[in-house]
Amino acid sequence: MYPGSPVKWCIFNTLIREQGFMDQLQNVTSIIALTMGVAWASGINLYAAVLMLGILGTSGSLALPADLQVLAHPAVIGAAGIMYCIEFFADKVPGVDTGWDTLHTFIRIPAGAVLAAGAAGGIDPSVSLAAGLVGGTVAATSHAAKSGTRVLINTSPEPVTNWIASLTEDVAVLAGLWTALNHPILFLVLIGLFLLLMVWLLPKLWRGVKKIFGFLGRLLTGQRRDPPAGPPAAPTVK
Repeated sequence: MYPGSPVKWCIFNTLIREQGFMDQLQNVTSIIALTMGVAWASGINLYAAVLMLGILGTSGSLALPADLQVLAHPAVIGAAGIMYCIEFFADKVPGVDTGWDTLHTFIRIPAGAVLAAGAAGGIDPSVSLAAGLVGGTVAATSHAAKSGTRVLINTSPEPVTNWIASLTEDVAVLAGLWTALNHPILFLVLIGLFLLLMVWLLPKLWRGVKKIFGFLGRLLTGQRRDPPAGPPAAPTVK
């Protein structure tokens, strides 16, 4: 039996289809936001990202995608917690933080790609692969921004700037993931602005980092930059 007149049924059926479309759109948006969120956060602080997702998953506050449910395992949460504590202190020591970031170039970027692929898993293998490729790029971008900024900050002898930068990064990771999970559209707008900012900022960071390492290289090898040669001196008249 149709509910009421045929006109009312057509309106009711249209609303149902529109609601189904909106639900699908919201689901896709949430998946994309989570994919970009875990990749971006992994490039800054991988262990904080894994620890947060694992705790949310095991507490029932977040329904993790099937390929990311392993993050809720106690062993993974424990390992992420231990590594986060180590990074918490290592990331606040000038010089040590740069060495730590250099080592994690080979950890954060692949992990960001894997987590992004896992966040999009269960839809289609091609979608998962595409998410991994994009996620690896996003993780590499955020990691480059973090590590490059730290190299420049380390030119200052005082450690307070390192502490402030490290704490800010930790808060940004937690706040960014929370936004990705609860306000996916807002997060996608913010991550788009972040990527545009990095297009402008990363070349400048790279030039600054090259200058610093060039200076350190000359300092370690005992070389110095001689002043440019001027025109030959005029002969003196006796």
